[in-house]
Amino acid sequence: MAQNTYKNTPKEPQVENPAAASKSKAKSVKSIKINPTFLQDPKFKFSLGFALMLFSFAVLTALFSALFTGKADQSVVESLWNGTLRESGKEAENWLKLGGAIIAYFLMYKWFGICSFFVPPLLFAAAYRAIFKKSLINLNRITRFAVFMALWVGSLLGYVVYLSEAETSFGFLSGGIGYEIAFFFHDMIGWGTWLLLVFSGGLFMLYFFDLSVPTGKPKEEKQPTPEPVITEKPIITTSVPLIDEEEFEKNQQAEELDEETDEENLEILDQQPPVTPVLPETPKIPAEPAFTVTNTPTQAQEEDEQDKEPEFVIEKTPTEILLDDDDYQRAALNAGVGDYDPKLDLPSYAYPILDLLQPHTGNNVHINNEELAANKDKIVDTLSQYGIAISNIKATVGPTVTLYEIVPAPGVRISKIKSLEDDIALSLAALGIRIIAPIPGKGSIGIEVPNKNREMVSIRSVLANERFLKSDKELPVVLGKTISNEVLIIDLAKMPHLLMAGATGQGKSVGLNVLLASLLYSKHPSQLKFVLVDPKKVELSLFSKIERHFLAALPNSEEAIITDTKKVVNTLNSLCIEMDTRYDLLKEANCRNLREYNTKFVERKLNPEKGHKFMPYIVLVIDELADLMMTAGKEVEQPIARLAQLARAIGIHLVVATQRPSVNVITGIIKANFPARLSFRVTSKVDSRTILDTGGAEQLVGQGDMLFSQGSDLIRLQCPFVDTPEVERVCDFIGGQRGYDSAYLLPEYEGEDGGSDKAEFDPSERDALFEEAARTIVLHQQGSTSLIQRKLKLGYNRAGRLIDQLESAGIVGPFEGSKAREVLIKDEYALEQLLRKISEK
Repeated sequence: MAQNTYKNTPKEPQVENPAAASKSKAKSVKSIKINPTFLQDPKFKFSLGFALMLFSFAVLTALFSALFTGKADQSVVESLWNGTLRESGKEAENWLKLGGAIIAYFLMYKWFGICSFFVPPLLFAAAYRAIFKKSLINLNRITRFAVFMALWVGSLLGYVVYLSEAETSFGFLSGGIGYEIAFFFHDMIGWGTWLLLVFSGGLFMLYFFDLSVPTGKPKEEKQPTPEPVITEKPIITTSVPLIDEEEFEKNQQAEELDEETDEENLEILDQQPPVTPVLPETPKIPAEPAFTVTNTPTQAQEEDEQDKEPEFVIEKTPTEILLDDDDYQRAALNAGVGDYDPKLDLPSYAYPILDLLQPHTGNNVHINNEELAANKDKIVDTLSQYGIAISNIKATVGPTVTLYEIVPAPGVRISKIKSLEDDIALSLAALGIRIIAPIPGKGSIGIEVPNKNREMVSIRSVLANERFLKSDKELPVVLGKTISNEVLIIDLAKMPHLLMAGATGQGKSVGLNVLLASLLYSKHPSQLKFVLVDPKKVELSLFSKIERHFLAALPNSEEAIITDTKKVVNTLNSLCIEMDTRYDLLKEANCRNLREYNTKFVERKLNPEKGHKFMPYIVLVIDELADLMMTAGKEVEQPIARLAQLARAIGIHLVVATQRPSVNVITGIIKANFPARLSFRVTSKVDSRTILDTGGAEQLVGQGDMLFSQGSDLIRLQCPFVDTPEVERVCDFIGGQRGYDSAYLLPEYEGEDGGSDKAEFDPSERDALFEEAARTIVLHQQGSTSLIQRKLKLGYNRAGRLIDQLESAGIVGPFEGSKAREVLIKDEYALEQLLRKISEK
């Protein structure tokens, strides 16, 4: 086992003249260093491995041929130097002629006999490792096995051949080495050679296969051990990727150069007076090494994992419980391992290709100069009718609208132009005129006029854009094209949450699909997980195919896409637990955000034994918030608000969409924590102000036309179009690949079962109509507030208090969203007994 030795303090010299000793040592080191650079060339290693592979096939062919032609070729090889090579080559009957005959002669007749057939597979395995940098088998272990078997089987067959005096006919079975060993031991111990062979074979099997033997010791009583009591296993194995041979050899060269430099420095300093080094304070360590590092599998692991690379093993003495982070990092570096790569869990994962998406290029916008000039004239004429002079006007053509920038004459009030919005729309006969007064950062006023022929922006065109392909953003999302035909890409990790709104049919669902597709095209499954909430049950169903790659879910959940209101509440609270857990890990790692934490973990500065792990980003997507707020209310609002307030630093980001951006859906506490807003067309100016804090969304033209607000900027965009078959093809492409065993599991969370409410139920405070309401509920077997309202002719508030009292008394079950409560009492007789017990209290 390779020891992990740390050079924390320099060793004191043990000789009288350290300078002279260093000189001699440096010279001796220099004299033996032979390191040709071509040996490190990967091309040379590949060529050598390929040649070795061909040679293994040649050896196998020569040996197999020797089974039929060996006796005839034996005389040819033995008389080789009595004639010319060409004549001997003609006489050789081996399938590889004289070369094959020579190989077979020495391997089978002179050396290993029939065990020579171990040689070609070993050569092939060595060649495979040199070419492909990975092992087919455990080469070291199989080599030891082959060497022993060659000697042992050769000796056994040699002894049989010797006793039968059939050396001439069957000498090739044992080979020269086996026959000579058998001959030697027969002269020394006679028939005891059999016992020696049996004993040596059994001893090898015992140790090589690590066979267990009975100890025969009685079971002793355990004596109490002094404090502290260590219950950990002495060996903890952490699997990490190993360095390849090329990089290992480079590291060896670097170490040799460092040693050589140290020796040269000693030569320079030998004339100076000795200086006592100031040694750093060393911590107290146990008598034995704190831990050792080995790159060789243990005996038990070798049997089960012959086809795997060796693992990075940290052995710990009983005096140590856990390695600290610094020791773990030093151990990893000393073992020659590189950075941790989370993508190695799915090394063969292929990102989706653009060919899965349709180009949609047949609907490009084309506006001629005559149309632009006509619109300019209409705008100028309309403004001049109201006494507003224009000094300059220019147009910028976008995919959906054209922006006309006008510079009014001095003395013109901006508010006067703003009030003429409807008049300009009337003169241009266009729907959706929007005036920007003034344009931020410019000394002009903008008038957005919808194009008569709109351009369809395909998602393929924006994902193929160079800005997206070369983006360095953590969570890049393509929103669409601006009026100036530039692709707008945002980083969801910096926003940090996005609030979307839009009336039915205006492109909100397509916008969500574009957002999800952008992330699927840019991130590996190990880096990102989605929590999808779809109360409508049909909008996000296509993404169920990528469950084992990108989705996160609660333990024991049947479906990763959440549609039930109760499960939504549990999932949101589970995300809050995940958030708290991640903050604890960030605190222990002294990191401020997830990016810093994952960087430390990748660089192996965090110890997995302490619970540290690589944590992916989590994006929570809620397709319809209004439905959740209507059915669950505060149960949904509180965890959403908490996540929006705190989850940014630990990599949990929210994308919340709704058709109805009213104040009772987008409450103040939710809205305050969503600085990024995106609105498609809404029905009223009030809804526009609710979502964007300003008007304008009600004047959009639909079909993906949207306004994006982040801070004080308001940008008009055309959302890319992605069709349902395109999304299905992308999900099929990802889902058809090998994924994880299951979806990413969130922490388990169980909602309140109402047990505390039953304990707090006070019969003296029950409503006068409590018993009548109970009989009504049991009679109809329907636990709903509306039933009590209708049958007892009560208001909603009193009926609600009655249903809460019935729940506390154990007559109906807990609230289940839009579903009616479960009636726990099935007949009137059981109800009367329960009411009698309540009355007696």
